[in-house]
Amino acid sequence: MPLLHLENISRSYKSGQIQVSALNGIDLSIEKGDFVSIMGPSGSGKSTLLNIIGCLDLPTSGTYTIEGRQVEKLNDGQLADIRNKLIGFVFQSFHLLPNLTALENVELPLIYLGIWGKERKKRAESALASVGLDHRTKHYPSQLSGGEKQRVAIARAIVTNPAVILADEPTGALDSQSGENIMNIFRKLNEETGITIVQVTHERNIALYGHKIYHLLDGSIERIEDIRDDTR
Repeated sequence: MPLLHLENISRSYKSGQIQVSALNGIDLSIEKGDFVSIMGPSGSGKSTLLNIIGCLDLPTSGTYTIEGRQVEKLNDGQLADIRNKLIGFVFQSFHLLPNLTALENVELPLIYLGIWGKERKKRAESALASVGLDHRTKHYPSQLSGGEKQRVAIARAIVTNPAVILADEPTGALDSQSGENIMNIFRKLNEETGITIVQVTHERNIALYGHKIYHLLDGSIERIEDIRDDTR
């Protein structure tokens, strides 16, 4: 059974008197351990699709299952539970709390899971060490570079041992070298821990770090590009 399975997913919005269709009959299966990229022009439905995969939005029609659980049948509490336990989020703008240290930012998801004391600190320190920031635990976001902030965000995403990381333009706010560093961390996590990664990007060189590229156009999957044999 796929980790994530979307069948005939559509999503439409009402804008004034007009019905806007963002996704049209998306069929998508992602296996455990996959690393996939989603590409497409602005307005193609990339962010809408990622929001549905992340249980931040629900489809207008179609069926979405994650680890065999049908998302449309879950209540708000059950959806929140899936987001907290199964999904790690990484965003372009980092979303770090400025008044918390790197360590405290990484600890946040563990607080929501009810993990306290030495165990919480140990797990947060381990997550930061895994992205090469064990020497920056006490620094605040304002004292970190863009690349370091994104590494803190990745540590926060993996600290709960999620089944999948969803990354929305993870290198969009970074210079090319920092972006390459971030993608090498994602690749290492995928290869060494088997964590599933789904990223949205508009940069082909970033998309090539994955195994497959799903090309979206006007809310539909235009084509699927398999790049496992890419020599990158």
